[in-house]
Amino acid sequence: MSEREVVLHPGAAAILPVLPDGRILLVQQDRPAVGERLWEIPAGKLEPGESPDNCARRELREETGHDADDWRKLCAIYTTPGFSDEHITIYLARHLRPVSQRDTAEIAAVAAVAPEEIEQRIAAGAIVDAKTIVAALWYLRRFG
Repeated sequence: MSEREVVLHPGAAAILPVLPDGRILLVQQDRPAVGERLWEIPAGKLEPGESPDNCARRELREETGHDADDWRKLCAIYTTPGFSDEHITIYLARHLRPVSQRDTAEIAAVAAVAPEEIEQRIAAGAIVDAKTIVAALWYLRRFG
């Protein structure tokens, strides 16, 4: 019998936020585990008892200062099932509108990027975050 170390995770929600002009909001965050600052879609851990839907709305406001009038679940993924039970529900948020100031302590920058540019950045290795790649490619294949 072999031993395994497993990271237990409370679950998370991620959001692919699409502006009225079709550009997608990305956030830039420091990721100490990999020693890099990465461009990603907004996301965050579920609070105790919180639903993924509520988490997605909260994280979009905190990380971008926006809310959305149109929400759809795109998919749900296990990020690294080889060592963690982290499960992320990924949402599409459209018809964005600014509602508040974003949390500048957590997020280094926010950028609005054309969908085709996101695909180019993925191909070039400039976007390497798994949830962002899954969400962007899912969106581009289904809605783009």
